[in-house]
Amino acid sequence: MNIRGFIYIVIIILFMVFVKEDGFISDNLILVNKENGLPSNYVPDDLELLSLKYANENKYLKKEAKYYYEKLSNDALSLGYKIIVVSAYRDYKYQYELHNEYVKNKGIEYALLCSARPGYSEHQTGLAIDVMGSNNDYDLFEDSIEFEWMKNNAHKYGFILRYPKDKVALTGYKYEPWHYRYVGIKAATEIYNNHLTLEEYIKKQT
Repeated sequence: MNIRGFIYIVIIILFMVFVKEDGFISDNLILVNKENGLPSNYVPDDLELLSLKYANENKYLKKEAKYYYEKLSNDALSLGYKIIVVSAYRDYKYQYELHNEYVKNKGIEYALLCSARPGYSEHQTGLAIDVMGSNNDYDLFEDSIEFEWMKNNAHKYGFILRYPKDKVALTGYKYEPWHYRYVGIKAATEIYNNHLTLEEYIKKQT
């Protein structure tokens, strides 16, 4: 077998491993937390602009996450719920400025509980969203009529509540009822059914 044939076979194998039945390439389980970061120049290569029907201006997600989030938001809307993305992909520079603002206004200890250091934010993956409901305040998303529906149905679309109230010691972040992370439907369902964090789920897979 010549080198070209060998490379062709390797590409086919990789395609079979990483491309799912719905045609999306899967890197949904990338773990970004206080210990695992991303390069400052990391930008997902398949970011797409969210429809203004489901998000504020200029919000981007990776293609697969966008597809399932818009499906989630549309299905919620058909039931009388309004779920809008207020934050999605953030680049390193944006996170740097945001984190520094928290440090300046709230102090370093509080900042580290609610704002990731630049390079260590899930938002840089293009797989994380912050949402608000019909009360139009993401800080008060838990008080909206949408919260219970989102908490109990997001996994059906591949999203998990990333920073639960009783898992602060594991995630390192305070409870954020508005912050959801796309991991794919299979993983999200297992995480939801077993009340796991993403860290716990990944640990179980290894």
